[in-house]
Amino acid sequence: MAGLLAQKQIESVEDLLLYYPYRYLDQRNLLKIKELVPGQQQVTVGKIAACGVAYAGKRRIFEILLVDSTGAMSLKWFGFYQKQMMAMYKKGMVVIVSGTVTEFRKKIQMIHPIVQVIEDVSADDEVKPEEDIEPTLKAPGIVPVYSQVAGIGTRSLRRIIARLLEPFVSLVPDPIPEDIRVKLNLIPKNEALLEVHHPSPETSAEDLEKFRTPAFRREIFEEFFLMEMGLALKRRSVKREAGTSIQVASENVDAWKQGLPFQLTGAQCRVLEEIFADIAQPHPMNRLIQGDVGSGKTVVAFLTALAAIENGFQVALMAPTEILAEQHYLNARKILGSFKLPMALLTSRLTPDEKRRAQARIKKGLFPLVIGTHALIAEKVSFPNLGMVIIDEQHRFGVLQRAALKEKGNHPHVLVMTATPIPRTLSMTIYGDLDLSVIDELPPGRQKIQTKIIGEKQRRGLYQFLKTRIEAGEQAYVVYPLVEESEKLDLKDATQMSEEIQRFLPEFRIGLLHGRTPPEEKETIMRSFKAGDIHLLVSTTVIEVGIDVPNATVMVIEHAERFGLSQLHQLRGRVGRGHQASYCLLMTPVGKTAPAYQRLQVMVETEDGFKIAEEDLRLRGPGDFLGTRQSGLPDLRIANLIRDYSILKEARKEAFAWIEKDPHLMMHPPLLDVLKRRWKEKLALADVG
Repeated sequence: MAGLLAQKQIESVEDLLLYYPYRYLDQRNLLKIKELVPGQQQVTVGKIAACGVAYAGKRRIFEILLVDSTGAMSLKWFGFYQKQMMAMYKKGMVVIVSGTVTEFRKKIQMIHPIVQVIEDVSADDEVKPEEDIEPTLKAPGIVPVYSQVAGIGTRSLRRIIARLLEPFVSLVPDPIPEDIRVKLNLIPKNEALLEVHHPSPETSAEDLEKFRTPAFRREIFEEFFLMEMGLALKRRSVKREAGTSIQVASENVDAWKQGLPFQLTGAQCRVLEEIFADIAQPHPMNRLIQGDVGSGKTVVAFLTALAAIENGFQVALMAPTEILAEQHYLNARKILGSFKLPMALLTSRLTPDEKRRAQARIKKGLFPLVIGTHALIAEKVSFPNLGMVIIDEQHRFGVLQRAALKEKGNHPHVLVMTATPIPRTLSMTIYGDLDLSVIDELPPGRQKIQTKIIGEKQRRGLYQFLKTRIEAGEQAYVVYPLVEESEKLDLKDATQMSEEIQRFLPEFRIGLLHGRTPPEEKETIMRSFKAGDIHLLVSTTVIEVGIDVPNATVMVIEHAERFGLSQLHQLRGRVGRGHQASYCLLMTPVGKTAPAYQRLQVMVETEDGFKIAEEDLRLRGPGDFLGTRQSGLPDLRIANLIRDYSILKEARKEAFAWIEKDPHLMMHPPLLDVLKRRWKEKLALADVG
């Protein structure tokens, strides 16, 4: 049993009591069978008059005939284990069933209902349809429904939790200090847990459905409070560290700007001022630059690096993929070319000899700028004077990886960049330990990208359009979703796609990139595409690629419905970088009335990354949107960043105020205890306890 529970990270009694129901069966309003209305979610009670395997055409189904004094109905399951079903349900049992009522051949039925056995009557008992069974029934009220644990039945799990509640609930520590509880009118921890697992009969069904009961409000507040407390501690520890002040003279900044091959936007200049004010302080900068695709974050990062290098420090820039690291390296050489800076590219692709030589020169301080992937945090890489760390697409790295790079220096300044537009409402929470800068202006000359949704019937027209654009001297991408379940399928799709396009456009050179393309070949293809030698790039991995090809004007995304909106927005940003009109064509087999089609419509209506992110977050939920595992944010068990945003703001305010009042968390020991046990590793809280 312990092994089965461990699959869901339930390793203690406390974990089990914090395994919250995700919904409830409201069984207070039991209807007679004749009162059931098709199309509604309802609950009834009856006796099993017969059960067993039946056939609907060629399909096997498991069917139960349920009766009460008013009539009979059918319960059906498709795809079942016969032995298990025959063991669970027997003729004569009294059961409560809950589900959506449907009608088939003028008879009432439920498909895959939730069934709770109330009375296990011997199968030999005679079942009389006219018998009124209500006197034998103790109405169970509101029944919690838990997410399934493989190998443990729903009823068993409910029974285990119910059995542990009474003796152990008072032992679960309450991490919320009493004066915060009193001030915000929050019920104590033990009361909240009892109420969450066994709501009282007078609880409003609507409040339960919306997680708005006093018990839920308290548990949601606690989860946010602990998360914000962790972020507040991280922020405080950085502010307390002794850093190195980097002074930047304004005349130097003016000279650097003049040395660039283009003019900075007002937003870029504003963010640079914020950064230079930060690094002048005696403690390390810890700042996030957030900006849409193509807003020019990289240039700002390079100028920040220049400030550190001019002051005698080394700078390390870490990117999530080799291609992105290589792209940064090439950009740095182009943008900072006039400054004649020695720089190194460190990735796992280097030969052992090349790696050793690079590491030796980095150790001697001969490379002031080092750009690389995870290879930067390898044990053998050491910097004599690392003063600044720059991390690109920071949500792709775990907290511990970021900490490992920081440890290569003595409290270096940290600048992180993300092109994933996080809705403004959430930025300060998700990056609560960072100061935030937003580049909210695109460089002049960026073209509006015409976005259209097209179906399979328009494929021939699409190929003709590609032909016209390429004949006009432009280039195009065709992107396939990476089908994670099957790399073979991903490979086959992209390969077939490139062959089909090649047959239609035989006069053009077509490149193919997929998960199995060797790194050397990948780089050759990328360089050829950038140089214009390849006219059209078919790819599954271009989403990883921050390449800047001003001549690319068409982005075709196959099976666009398989991507998140923010991903689609990132892909769209790969075109429209030159002066020609650009197009993003979303191919999808889904019809106009489908929810997936309506979702894609957001892409047609706006190019504002923040609006798209808001919608993506609303539709997909925070877990999928943020990839919380990568971002280092602990998974939230019960709280929801969107639904519970007002509680989140309250929790953040209280957490930061408490840290000011009690910086070492001595005033309420359970708070320190819970933070250490549940959150220390997830938030890399070095100085907790």
